[in-house]
Amino acid sequence: MIQVNQVTKAFKHNKGVFNINFTIKKGEVFGFLGPNGAGKSTTIRMLMGFIKPDTGTIAINHLDAFKDRAQIQFNVGYISGEISLMNDMTGKEYLNFMLKARGIHDHSRKDELIRRLQLDDSIKIGKMSKGMKQKVAIIQSLMHHPEILILDEPTSGLDPLVQQVFLQLIQEEKANGTTILMSSHSFMEVARTCDTICIIKDGHIVDIDDMNNIQTNARQHFSITFETEEDAQMFYALYKESKIDGTIVRVTLKGKTNEIIHALTKFQIKHINIENETLEEIFLHYYDRGEHHDTI
Repeated sequence: MIQVNQVTKAFKHNKGVFNINFTIKKGEVFGFLGPNGAGKSTTIRMLMGFIKPDTGTIAINHLDAFKDRAQIQFNVGYISGEISLMNDMTGKEYLNFMLKARGIHDHSRKDELIRRLQLDDSIKIGKMSKGMKQKVAIIQSLMHHPEILILDEPTSGLDPLVQQVFLQLIQEEKANGTTILMSSHSFMEVARTCDTICIIKDGHIVDIDDMNNIQTNARQHFSITFETEEDAQMFYALYKESKIDGTIVRVTLKGKTNEIIHALTKFQIKHINIENETLEEIFLHYYDRGEHHDTI
């Protein structure tokens, strides 16, 4: 549904995106991770045809993202990272205007979304808070039942309860086969919704991986409380990468669960806690590394 091939868009001071590649299949939820300035919004603006790549090609449902931008913008559900709406209209007037522009006469989906997101659509957009404007943007992106959603920081400004409603809506869209690209700073929402994670750093894609692979290959944090400090010291001697504090030893390992469990059978253990590495820790691992590489 979305194909980005060898795309570069360069700006001054070495900003932009460089030789990026990725493909999003029908029904896939694709998480786009990176801090401000990494290239997420530039990529999304090219997907929507607002700017043209210097080199490379982008296709949205077999249409050229720049040449066919009018048709793509008409059909795709889109939320901008910097929301700009018609401030003189009320929420209701704006949403009705957008439905009319798309030739849609059935307002039932719009009304359902207003109810679920608890939007007061009688207020003029110019007088709305950032969170209320974000609700309007979410509703307009979903109310025409798009096959593709392109969402740039969609939960920005939303309170936690509304974020939960939004995540439920995304999971429903996923179940209906909607193809979704979503950039986010929230590791929780990406972990809950995405099939694939793409990490971008300084305009370069540093990794693309299946969420199941990420979770399977994540490192594990062991926190082990021994009966005696002597046992703790003996175990610590086996794993020099660990940290020790009295009878407690903490160690992070990848792919050595059986080995460490076997080693622990030789000691008296009071308590053991095992936690998988979080998506945030994995992300920070990439940002701590100096190198980058493209992954297709």
